[in-house]
Amino acid sequence: MDVARALRWTAARYPHRRAVGGAAPLTYSEWDARTERVAHALHELGAAEGSRAALLLAGGEPLATLHLAAQKARVVSLPLSTRFSSEEVAYCLADSEPSLVAVDESTLTVVSQAIDSLDGPPPVVVWAGRPENSPPGMPSIDAAARRSPSTPVPSTPTEDDISVMLYTSGTTGRPKGVPRTHRAEHYAALAHLIQTGHRPGEVTLGVMPMFHTMGLRTLLASVLAAGTWVPLAKFETQAALHLITSESVGALYLVPTIYWSLAETGRLEDATSVRRIAYAGASMTPTLAQQLGDTLSPERFVNHFGSTEIYTFTIGPDAATKPGCAGRAGIFSNVRLVDPDPGASPADVVAPGEQGQVAVSLRSPEAFSGYWRRPDADRKSIRDGWYFTGDLATTDDDGDIWVSGRVDDMINSGGENIYPEEIEHVLASCPDLREVVVVGTPDPKWGSAVTAFVVGARDDSPSETLAKAERFARFESGLPSMKRPKRFVVVDRIPKSAVGKILRRRLVDGDFTQLADSSEGTPT
Repeated sequence: MDVARALRWTAARYPHRRAVGGAAPLTYSEWDARTERVAHALHELGAAEGSRAALLLAGGEPLATLHLAAQKARVVSLPLSTRFSSEEVAYCLADSEPSLVAVDESTLTVVSQAIDSLDGPPPVVVWAGRPENSPPGMPSIDAAARRSPSTPVPSTPTEDDISVMLYTSGTTGRPKGVPRTHRAEHYAALAHLIQTGHRPGEVTLGVMPMFHTMGLRTLLASVLAAGTWVPLAKFETQAALHLITSESVGALYLVPTIYWSLAETGRLEDATSVRRIAYAGASMTPTLAQQLGDTLSPERFVNHFGSTEIYTFTIGPDAATKPGCAGRAGIFSNVRLVDPDPGASPADVVAPGEQGQVAVSLRSPEAFSGYWRRPDADRKSIRDGWYFTGDLATTDDDGDIWVSGRVDDMINSGGENIYPEEIEHVLASCPDLREVVVVGTPDPKWGSAVTAFVVGARDDSPSETLAKAERFARFESGLPSMKRPKRFVVVDRIPKSAVGKILRRRLVDGDFTQLADSSEGTPT
């Protein structure tokens, strides 16, 4: 199954069902016709079959429509992060060589700066209208679509064609292109439906960015289920809560930071329509998990552990009673824990309960087949048909997986190897802490000191947060002295990427606002 056919078949089954919610709703019949016209427009503007179209739009329905139209035009959708700098955008454009770059008013400036540094840059087209800072005569996708027919585009994508290429920036290094086929995208959406209990006709909030796998999954799963996708181009707490309640949203798939923001409004109990919640991208504290469970009483509460490369590694199906647990392999996945040594093979499986690196079979229909023009990254991550994720994990007595850190995040303190997420899971159970991140910071005695960066409760002063964190670690955590943080730093926020990924390197480099520091004796 290809993504273009999936939308057309859903529109044929339920032409009058609402496909897009919010202020500008569309039925499936209307959205199907709209994406056909935009697909014709992409061809007219120079995006030939088999080419790539870079999409740099703020989000919402226009970006979703462009992505789906690209599928019908047999053009590879290339959504880029709106948080990329002009240098990062320039790198991705030079690397991917798109046939065009689609922008809106919010992204035109950064794209213009990026293409000024390129030799033979791709043409830039605007989604609609004429932004004030656009050059005269810049083509408009919307204008081209209005003069195009709504009949099917004479393109025939196959399930082995590339549907989308996402760039993963991680926390260091150059962004890597991850090409994903129509087949992989279809299976990933199907897995999402099954693993989260997403029902036919479900109403879901579309706020996660579509340059990330979570945003695409929410969109495509909604199409497969003939549900209503309610777009929100940029997360804003009150706007999101309003859409959840006014649109009777039943399913949420968000990162923990967004759940925190919603919970802190004190109005989450108004979201009585929400019955299925899932999260990914970062760990969730037991405090937040309990708050969501108590407030929403969801029928399904799922922790999804995966990546852009392979959508599903494992699924923790009961995040309320086992918060932080990554569970077991997904419905289309095969997972094993192997020796963390960089030269280990997939056959080097660790003993039960022993820490190992997570390896996932590339025979999963949700998997990619290799990075775009990055043989160095392939050599590092792919061995004998298995994808080595770089994540470390252990299994408990039930056989469930608990992620314990990243191979690259290991702290060598006093000659001992310590994995930060193991400590974070323990400290996160402190009810007085909203967020905890553990890293190694330079130390003359230990070489690298285990340092906990914490965000306290809103009503606590920095000195109160510092005292509570230190007391919990020393007297209640059960952590051995070797693993107890040597230093606590209270900060106003934890640095994260656009999709909630913790940017540990920024903390190590000193890029944070310090409110209190145990190494200085008194708060600043």
